[in-house]
Amino acid sequence: MSEKGKIYLIPTTLGDSEIKSVIPVNVVDIIEKLQFFIVENIRTARRYIRKVSRTKNIDEITFFELNKYTKPEEISEFLKPCLSGNTVGIISEAGNPGIADPGASVIAEAHKKNIDVIPLVGPSSVLLALISSGMNGQNFAFNGYLPVKDNERIRKIQELEKKSIAENQTQIFMETPFRNMKMLDAVLKTCKKNTLLCIAADITLKTEFIKTKTIGEWKKQKPQINKRPSIFILQAQ
Repeated sequence: MSEKGKIYLIPTTLGDSEIKSVIPVNVVDIIEKLQFFIVENIRTARRYIRKVSRTKNIDEITFFELNKYTKPEEISEFLKPCLSGNTVGIISEAGNPGIADPGASVIAEAHKKNIDVIPLVGPSSVLLALISSGMNGQNFAFNGYLPVKDNERIRKIQELEKKSIAENQTQIFMETPFRNMKMLDAVLKTCKKNTLLCIAADITLKTEFIKTKTIGEWKKQKPQINKRPSIFILQAQ
């Protein structure tokens, strides 16, 4: 029986930034050696690999697509190359796999099958936003996407603000870029004026914007973050 291959968690850029500015050289070397990839979107994964390596033959790569339409029973099929001794890479749409990303389901299955999982260094919008916010980095929670419906979203924001006060815990969340302004309006409408809010948009890009202000200060001048990938960080005082 052949030795099992490994799974590499391969970081990608958070937008159209220079590869060398955010992706370590060893990540590029690993991508050039792999022939099997589990990806969220094949088209964007191919584009990213082409950007990373000018010499790699994309047509020789086997891609497995993992997204909200993937059936649970398909995940085991994605890991068959590993069981045959091949190493596989997981690529998210942006940043690191496994955070707000369907790659977590494959990683969990890999552990069950005793396949080694190897994380690679790269940009994480959640962590980069947190360390830039000036907020509590010793006790924080990432809440992913909040509810879309207005009343449910407001209730969730109220809950996060109360939890932040009760536990001295920084609350991190995100939204689909085209709904950013709705999210911002909901936060400004719901939270107390002295609650801190960090807005981190276009992280690592030339248009990067990271500011922490109170809700009262943000109400005086709202940033234009429509359709810009953003992270919201809340800390009540």
